[in-house]
Amino acid sequence: MVTGAPGWLGTRFVELLTQGGAYPGQPQPSRVTCLVQPGRDPGPLPGWGVRVVVGDVRDRDALREALRGTDTVFHLAGLIHPRRIRELYEVNTEGTRAVLEEAIRVGVRRFVYVSSNSPAGLNPRLDGTFTEDDPPRPYMHYGRSKWLAEQAVLTATRDGRIEGVVVRPCWFYGPGQPDRQTTLFRMIRRGRAVIFGDGRQRRSMSYIDNTVQGLIRAAVAPQAVGQVYWIADARPYSVREIYETIADLLDVHPFRPIFLPRLVSKACQWADALIQATGLYSTYVHVAGEMGYSIACSIEKARRELGYDPQVDLREGMRRSIEWCRTQGIEL
Repeated sequence: MVTGAPGWLGTRFVELLTQGGAYPGQPQPSRVTCLVQPGRDPGPLPGWGVRVVVGDVRDRDALREALRGTDTVFHLAGLIHPRRIRELYEVNTEGTRAVLEEAIRVGVRRFVYVSSNSPAGLNPRLDGTFTEDDPPRPYMHYGRSKWLAEQAVLTATRDGRIEGVVVRPCWFYGPGQPDRQTTLFRMIRRGRAVIFGDGRQRRSMSYIDNTVQGLIRAAVAPQAVGQVYWIADARPYSVREIYETIADLLDVHPFRPIFLPRLVSKACQWADALIQATGLYSTYVHVAGEMGYSIACSIEKARRELGYDPQVDLREGMRRSIEWCRTQGIEL
């Protein structure tokens, strides 16, 4: 059973899960059920032979119906940029607990929870690299809402009630991207891209097909039970490399980003904290507050224990993203 489809990651995940192509030797499920939010068009899901159950992740009746006959749950649904802070806890924390509790009730074996880099927070140094052994430092309310959900899954696993696995992807990118990613392309194309500091801060990124591979491997590896895994591209990239790669693919020459002091990002971070303290949320202030810092991780544990082997790098992934925009008639 999959939550989070027909969202961006969820749709591609279900496509590769049902049609194959995530990695050689990928196991094929006998049946896939998707819990689809009320009012959402299921899109291509029915055409892939997927059983669709309409309901929210907090709808216990819908969950019980979706989980009927299920062996494995992939919980991808989550809220990143809310209108109100309380929505983060309602969806990310309480929604996860509801899915988890109902999965345990019906006897689900494996529960793969898609978390985020935010429970780990920001790297203390620009050249730092997170591993799974680092203590959590949840970043703002989003990070805390995801960290609390992680703890629910890991606690249930320690208690022997289910085989839980926590997967932490980073900055998603790839075809099917939402508007916020397209906005970045347009800013770079039009010479309005902002870099805080000198751009040496690093970001781990998770091309969408690499992410799907990691999720499926986490569902079948015996040693994954009770573990947390970083899932990202083979290496982190500097922010300047990310922007310059996109600019080159968009044929922006010369590329002249707008450089602002890192202190401006820090100021946005303070403003973000103040806004969130009122219960409100600003997407652009939140993103600006993060962009002056490194969020980089090591994927060595996933390579070693899951056999995770990301095949797509930044340049190829961004090329595919830009090509998808063009085929969709999206102006860049």
